[in-house]
Amino acid sequence: MKQNIILIGFMGVGKGTLARAYSLRTGIYNIDTDDLIESKENKKIKKIFNEFGEPRFRELEQQTANWIETSIDNTLISCGGGFYKVKNIKELGTIILLDASFDWIYNGLLNAPNAKKKLKKRPLFSELPKAKELYTQRKKDYIKIADTILSVENKTLDEIVQELIEIEKNINQKDR
Repeated sequence: MKQNIILIGFMGVGKGTLARAYSLRTGIYNIDTDDLIESKENKKIKKIFNEFGEPRFRELEQQTANWIETSIDNTLISCGGGFYKVKNIKELGTIILLDASFDWIYNGLLNAPNAKKKLKKRPLFSELPKAKELYTQRKKDYIKIADTILSVENKTLDEIVQELIEIEKNINQKDR
């Protein structure tokens, strides 16, 4: 099995932030599926959605998953909020759900130093009832496919990084 760690969870939960902090602490490489797609297409995700729609974006996510499956190992991968739907996600590595309540995620975005930028990047949060409905729907799916759930609510980034280090140690011991 691949030695990748796959971070899933709702948009704004902190997957990218955790991946960067974890990499700094451990030296492990990290990649972000949304960044890979933007790089491949030379377009921001919002523009891909506007020009080609969600079905095309989901195709690009699947292409990215296929590339990860054949080409990437020993890497921390932070995924876009809907990436969990790719057909081969279980083949990519150990799936860790970063879990927090909707209100905690939303308040975190609102209170971030660069809140305007963070919210602009996530236009769905401009329609809170729709965002909350999507959160509720996805959370059930996230739980079904996650190998491990890591609660991030009311924890410091250092605490979360340390917990992820412990999870990875346990994974590596099982694989021996």
